[in-house]
Amino acid sequence: MNIALFDLDHTLLPIDSDFTWALFTNSIGWTDADESLKQNDIFYQQYVDGVLDMNEYVRFVTRAIRAHTPEEARAAHNRYLAEFIEPQVRAEALDLLRSHQQAGDTLVLITATNRFIAGPIGERLGFADENIIATELELDDTGWITGNIDGVANLREGKVHNLQQWLAARGLDWEKVHITFYSDSYNDVPLMEKSAVPVATNPDERLRALAQERGWRILDLFPTE
Repeated sequence: MNIALFDLDHTLLPIDSDFTWALFTNSIGWTDADESLKQNDIFYQQYVDGVLDMNEYVRFVTRAIRAHTPEEARAAHNRYLAEFIEPQVRAEALDLLRSHQQAGDTLVLITATNRFIAGPIGERLGFADENIIATELELDDTGWITGNIDGVANLREGKVHNLQQWLAARGLDWEKVHITFYSDSYNDVPLMEKSAVPVATNPDERLRALAQERGWRILDLFPTE
């Protein structure tokens, strides 16, 4: 099986969907803008530095969701998609996805962003729900989000673990697939090293330097924010 594997933020989208979700919840009054932006900056720097505590971050990013009913949260997400994500869907990204589809590749999205935020974005970009690997959220007895992570956070080595689980569920392993992996982030080096064709896409400074050193393909798909 040929798999075209994609990170989401700054790879297929020129933005960070978690950060943009915070901007959205600020705009509708669900979160305090000053406090939210300050905390988000701290978390983002921890992500860049490779020291982000995903459990702490998921509790932070889901707090506005958990304070509302599932119906209210899903309605808000529909508005977020229309107002904050749709304007950032770029033709270059859609063309790249289409080229892999036409080649017969299986499209898989793998993102550290949690399932509530990332799932509908992935579907908008054309990924089947079962081919979206995200940070999963623990649900309570009512089926609503607790603020905890379910399973292994989909970040750094966690992406390798979760993709391996995805493959195993389909009777596959690393030797039975050919993976082309597009990512912008140095955090994804563990998975890029497991992939047949790593593609540093809109790469951050450290990933660009590593890609140049190792002779990996570099794809500047579009300017990122």
